[in-house]
Amino acid sequence: MTPFIKSCATAIIVCSIISGFGMVSAKAADRITGKDFATRSEVIAQHGMAATSHPLATQIALDVMKDGGNAIDAAIAANAALGLMEPTGNGIGGDLYAIVWSAKDKKLHGLNASGRSPLGLSYDQLKTELDKLNRDDLPPYGMLPISVPGAVDGWFELHEKFGKLPMKKVLAPAIDYAEKGFPVTELIAYYWNLSVPRLSPQPGAFAETFTIDGKAPRKGQIFKNPDLANTYRILANKGRDAFYKGEIAKKIDAFMKKEGGYLRYEDFAKHTSDWVEPLGVDYKGYTLWELPPNGQGIAALQMLQILKNYDLRAMGFNTTESLHTLIEAKKLAFEDRAKFYVDTDFSKQPIEELISEEYGKERAKLIGNRAARTVQAGNPRLEEGDTIYMTTADKDGNMVSLIQSNYRGMGSGVVTPGLGFVFQDRGQLFSMDPDHANVYEPGKRPFHTIIPAFITKDGKPFMSYGVMGGAMQPQGHVQILINMVDYDMNVQEAGDAPRWQHMGSTEPTESQAAYLTNGGYVEFESGIPQEVLRDLQQRGHDVRFGNGGFGGYQAIMWDEEEGVYYGASESRKDGQAAGY
Repeated sequence: MTPFIKSCATAIIVCSIISGFGMVSAKAADRITGKDFATRSEVIAQHGMAATSHPLATQIALDVMKDGGNAIDAAIAANAALGLMEPTGNGIGGDLYAIVWSAKDKKLHGLNASGRSPLGLSYDQLKTELDKLNRDDLPPYGMLPISVPGAVDGWFELHEKFGKLPMKKVLAPAIDYAEKGFPVTELIAYYWNLSVPRLSPQPGAFAETFTIDGKAPRKGQIFKNPDLANTYRILANKGRDAFYKGEIAKKIDAFMKKEGGYLRYEDFAKHTSDWVEPLGVDYKGYTLWELPPNGQGIAALQMLQILKNYDLRAMGFNTTESLHTLIEAKKLAFEDRAKFYVDTDFSKQPIEELISEEYGKERAKLIGNRAARTVQAGNPRLEEGDTIYMTTADKDGNMVSLIQSNYRGMGSGVVTPGLGFVFQDRGQLFSMDPDHANVYEPGKRPFHTIIPAFITKDGKPFMSYGVMGGAMQPQGHVQILINMVDYDMNVQEAGDAPRWQHMGSTEPTESQAAYLTNGGYVEFESGIPQEVLRDLQQRGHDVRFGNGGFGGYQAIMWDEEEGVYYGASESRKDGQAAGY
């Protein structure tokens, strides 16, 4: 055989081998450091860090801190930019929650900046409107699911308590981008395109505000929102009262009256945010902190109290045994979520008992070797007494964990002409069962899915993080923490690791008497071994494959010994972690 023929034959064999293993292009596994699923290294910096779902928002946060602002100023500035650049997930028509580590106080502060239902819409009126639509539940779009937007008040509460720079300076970058335009990123363009057909018919100026020649902006296309720029400028100059008691509130009131909506000036004028105490649960020396209901954060705490009764490290990462245990813990926590997580101003609930170690131990006893099909809420003793996630950290040690949302993508689709933002549809998460604690009532906060998270170790800040995305959020919070504590992953690897999501649990919108009867189903990302999926099926799990619905992760970890921040961003989305 000639050398040429030999080389050709060798090439064919090598190509066949490579092709057979699917190695036709570089993959995460080709990295020479870290886990084989890691997409990139962590970002490490000394003086400040930001991790958001849009690179331009991340850069704005860094610029604000370099210009003398702190992590709180940076978070507000980045959130304002995200409301412009990622309207598919958030905006000032939605609500906000935040956990802040104050370096001065050396403690965590929690903020619930969610809005309430219209005072002038009674349960009976709402029931009549739903009967006209032949519905038993609230619709996802239009006027009926709209509640008071709380995000703007959240900004000003955060700024008044912790901010350094004037709001004019904080909002200036977002105003500039809104006027001059910005290029739309890939995944945001994808979701924007899905939203336009179903939301354009809603009352108001959705198409006028959020389309270009009637179409969603494509990837790389420059988009401007001069109406939002004007609204931001009003807020920068006149403060939060312009939104809740001034010209913006009056404009919304007139629009709602004209178009048959139910929000009124009084709803805005009476709106307040609440500073709340975060709730924490220890897991192997690390304390996970979440905000109390009306959000779903304590589901993550309930899961941890169950899971600490098992040795997940010994079980191994993404093995049949560990995944089965995690999934079953999720089912148990989420049945309690459906029954007890409500606006506690309207109904006392056994929150402390739900997250207690004793209750977690009792619930853990319900996990067997096979997937449970029927799962009911527990009976704890009552003690008297879609979305963006982003995080920032500054040179002084302040850290912000912030989440903000319109609920379903671009929300209700309702846009007041001239204001540049869409109203949330969070009210869809009320129950219409009059016996349910989460039943619709005027002036009440609905159940909320958006939750920020924070981890401390030995009473000191360790990590600010979140995993946005509906019911995935508490499941994601737990998966990230366990990936780091039990499986020794770094902050980027913990987010890159293949995820799972159990779905089909009872929802807080259903009847008070409802409970899980069919076991639900579990969606898995690629990367879970096929033999593990087969074994889970044999244990009775309904195994499915998901695509794109596993949340959006951002995180900043503090290394006290070296005095540096570690940043991580969701590899499945458009965002960026960066520092200086």
